[in-house]
Amino acid sequence: MAKRHELFRHFDYFLTSSCFVLRCLTMETLTIRLPNELKDHLQKLSEEQNKPVSDIVRESIRRYVAVERFRALRKKVLPFAEAQGFLTDEDIFKEIS
Repeated sequence: MAKRHELFRHFDYFLTSSCFVLRCLTMETLTIRLPNELKDHLQKLSEEQNKPVSDIVRESIRRYVAVERFRALRKKVLPFAEAQGFLTDEDIFKEIS
């Protein structure tokens, strides 16, 4: 593997067919404890998808955080929606369709 140029030590970079992509790699480290069975399943998934375990965990956490943020926002706006007659998700989908 070629040595990373000093200028790009905190970045991941690659070429696509039409552009140069640069992503910041400055991240914090988080240590967690996992039950052995979960760790084994995660490792197997990593091998099957040919992805590093850290990528899978990072994406899982990203999705979890997005869902929780959505739930918190939904909880805040729910009283306003109900006041307008939107009682179910179907009510909203009918309105915007």
